[in-house]
Amino acid sequence: MRALPSHTVFDRGSGDPAMTLLHTAFDALLLLSMIVLAWQGVHARNMFRAVVSFMMFGLLTAVAWVRLEAPDIALAEAALGAGLTGALLLATLGRLEGDVSIERASRRAVRIPLPWAALGLVGATSLLAVALALPAPGLGGRVQEAMPAAGIDAPVTAVLLNFRSWDTLLEIAVMLLAVIALWSLGRDVLASPSRLPAPALPALVRLLFPLFILSTFYLLWRGGYGPGGAFPAGALLAAGLVLALLAGARVPKRVTGAPLRWALAAGLLAFLVVALAVMAESGVFFAYPEDYAPLLIAVVEIAAGLSIGVMLTALFLGGEPVSGDPVGGDPVGGDR
Repeated sequence: MRALPSHTVFDRGSGDPAMTLLHTAFDALLLLSMIVLAWQGVHARNMFRAVVSFMMFGLLTAVAWVRLEAPDIALAEAALGAGLTGALLLATLGRLEGDVSIERASRRAVRIPLPWAALGLVGATSLLAVALALPAPGLGGRVQEAMPAAGIDAPVTAVLLNFRSWDTLLEIAVMLLAVIALWSLGRDVLASPSRLPAPALPALVRLLFPLFILSTFYLLWRGGYGPGGAFPAGALLAAGLVLALLAGARVPKRVTGAPLRWALAAGLLAFLVVALAVMAESGVFFAYPEDYAPLLIAVVEIAAGLSIGVMLTALFLGGEPVSGDPVGGDPVGGDR
């Protein structure tokens, strides 16, 4: 198996002047839209409008990452930046009482004098020109040279789970530590009612939830050959679970307590078990045997992806659910 080439549907390699002009116009429109949405998200007088602008900005940021030929980051940005973070903001907004408009003491405070705006534009353009003139940094060449011994075809997955597996292990450990710290503050905040969910949301979630699960496992499988892997899959799983929670679902009693804690720690435990097992064989931490590297990386990736999804959902809960909380009869059935 060979590594799949990195490309996008907007590949500029054709050399067609008309297509190059179209790509440039698209990029300019994308940049302008992101600037407008960022400004609106910060300065909107209504918080709901600000949250929607933020979520739209996240989606356009994902498109920008696709244009930069980084589909892995685009997937994570769409699921986290637009999906999960937007859900957190909407859930918070749904628990606010009264009017959600933002009072401003004076509109003159946000006005920028024209000379300063022009100077800022010139400065930003100069910095962009200098950045484009610099040689492209990175270790792509060295990564490609080491790929035959990586045990997997996807360069990004090879970097995350082989070449710098120590960093990924610590990232998952930090996420688990954040869940532990948050849960130590009290029970989950979803025990308090939210006035946000619309009547049609549960039906919509019933339709979309199986697609979230299917897409999660597709990304886990795809991570061995191209864009995908544990982090985008976990983010997508968390987005589906959070959407179900917003629709009124609750954590079932049978998964609270020890099963939920094991699920949270599964990614970190899989990393440690595999690392210690290969160290017992080779004497080096995370030195995958070449014959078993694909299998071991797949085990770690699946466990880490599912664990990341559960941890992100746990952070959304805001506290450890207990068996006394309301329980839905199905994943998106709400309280019954």
